Amino acid sequence: MDEFLQSLIRGLGTGSIYSLLALGFVIIYKSTQVISFAQPAFMLAGAVLVSYLSPAVSFYGAVLVAALVIAVLALGVERTVLRPMVGKPVFVVAIITIGVDVVVRVVTNAFIGLDVRQVGDPWGLDTVSFLGAEVQQRYLVMIGTTAVVTVGLFLFFRYSRIGLAMRAVAYDQEVALAQGISVGSVFALSWALAGGLAALAGVFVATGAGVDQQLWIVALKALPAIILGGLESLGGAVVGGLAVGIVESLFGTYQNDFAPWLGPNFGLVAPYALMLLVLLVRPYGLFGKREVERL
Repeated sequence: MDEFLQSLIRGLGTGSIYSLLALGFVIIYKSTQVISFAQPAFMLAGAVLVSYLSPAVSFYGAVLVAALVIAVLALGVERTVLRPMVGKPVFVVAIITIGVDVVVRVVTNAFIGLDVRQVGDPWGLDTVSFLGAEVQQRYLVMIGTTAVVTVGLFLFFRYSRIGLAMRAVAYDQEVALAQGISVGSVFALSWALAGGLAALAGVFVATGAGVDQQLWIVALKALPAIILGGLESLGGAVVGGLAVGIVESLFGTYQNDFAPWLGPNFGLVAPYALMLLVLLVRPYGLFGKREVERL
């Protein structure tokens, strides 16, 4: 039972990272109908920035500053690189975001070098007793922080004027324009929010392990999370991210017991297998909207 609980908490913690990244993907997609492939670079840049700032302003101050800086960076990318592409095919814009990802990662890698940089988190790999099982503190922090961020985002989108404007743009851009909403400002804010979320996710990826040039690969696990939950559902992004983390962790713990023939590293591809199984039943994701076309 202790082993199962440890694996579950580990999966929820890792899944929290995927959820934060998936939320960023979904926020941008709902506003612009574009999947941003620049999220891995923003995640890496946020973690690296914290590694430089934490010795000077403390870990928590560094996280706050890094999230704000990466949010501004993402906003700047939207304004300078993507805004001129308005009206272009979605596929073209998505390809441009890949270019942004490559450029930002190349620049960020120059600040990493060949060594692993530590972000200065106060918990490291320390463990704590939770429901009778020894679990790493960082996973509990990940779960708690993601829960707070998720609740904050839902309250923001439901009750704030800016959040309601973003929902209106996501529903129908032309109607939103007719109501006096600045669609361009909503696009920029969407990128800023996604950048801040990616930076926070990057910090959690680096806690206890450090930052290296391969850190960005973790962000690829957010893709099955958003497809699993549905590209237009914030709740689906959270559920999808947690599901991916749990499946990955449980397979890593128990696969050798019930399916050793799958190979020792099947846990790494288990999230993608889960995604395919769900899409066979619900092609639009667990919480996605079915598109109805009138012939």
